[in-house]
Amino acid sequence: MPFSRPTLTQLRNASAQQLSAELPGADALLRFSNLRVIADIDAALACMLYGYLDWIALQCTPFTATDEYLEAWGALKGVTRKPCAQASGSIAFTGTNGKVISLGAGVTRSDGLAYVTTSAAEVSGGTVTVTASAVPDPQGLTGANGDGAAGTQFTLASAVAGIDSTGTAVTAFVGGADIESDADYRNRVVLVYQNPPQGGDAADYVEWALAVPGVTRAWCVGCGYGAGTVVVYIMLDAANAVYDGFPQGMDGCATDETRGPTATGDQLTVANTIYPLRPVTALVYVVSPIPYPVDISISGVAVQYQAAVSAALDAQLKTDGQPGGEVILAHLWSTVSSVPGVNDFLILSPVQDIPLPAGALPTLGAIAWS
Repeated sequence: MPFSRPTLTQLRNASAQQLSAELPGADALLRFSNLRVIADIDAALACMLYGYLDWIALQCTPFTATDEYLEAWGALKGVTRKPCAQASGSIAFTGTNGKVISLGAGVTRSDGLAYVTTSAAEVSGGTVTVTASAVPDPQGLTGANGDGAAGTQFTLASAVAGIDSTGTAVTAFVGGADIESDADYRNRVVLVYQNPPQGGDAADYVEWALAVPGVTRAWCVGCGYGAGTVVVYIMLDAANAVYDGFPQGMDGCATDETRGPTATGDQLTVANTIYPLRPVTALVYVVSPIPYPVDISISGVAVQYQAAVSAALDAQLKTDGQPGGEVILAHLWSTVSSVPGVNDFLILSPVQDIPLPAGALPTLGAIAWS
């Protein structure tokens, strides 16, 4: 049976009664009595100590620990919080042919956020395009704030002779991800405690993939491309939100793997992380799931609740979805019914569970309201 923490009122009453019992003839319950003030102070101190004990109890298990105490539990299993991932993209400037923007040149976004060039380039045909990435702020943060749309204006932090200081992003800046939240980090820590390393079982591959900054979901399929192969599907829901969370790159293997095609982009980052950890004989492919839009027809939902229902269905598909799994109709019904204000509705389609093709991941398609 859980411990019942006394309320502040109960502590005040108990303290007053104790003082009255210890001091015959005195009444600690009188409104302006000095004894009542002492009883209230004593009760407040006890209440604070009870609160501290409650907080200590939370830190005593990784299931409820927070902040640095959660990180301490994770450190015991070698699981560290994922740092920020910085956004990157390309910027075009105009200028005089032959002039060069050097590697490491500072660039400032129109709102003042700092970036740095990650390549050097020479003006040709009156324009020059350089790649750049966001610079972490003094706290080591920037993350998702560094993402931006194509067309965003940038300015060179230091003028370069012969090159216009103002440029424009020619590609969207993507890949930024905030420092891992307590909730996401706790899920990974608890996963490790629940699944001790097994020398390369399916849970191990999932843990290795989730340890990569930006990766929020991962699945492992044994022998997916034949005997001896391991297929790891990944999603980057926050870092690649502009792409609905799907990885950007080519499916394949790690750089040092000679038995299969080399991946690129997000897939290569994860593949290179897994490569030194995997059993030496495993041929690991890191793969992007195939989006499988699920169209839904719903009747009876008022207009003011439709946005909330759409968001809830999207979240449910992300929670349930796994490559090659199925969309469970009963879960769609329960999701819609859980939205506040929605009481009477019908899901007209789909009318049964939807099995997914191998490698396909469900996403929310078009919703027809009626």
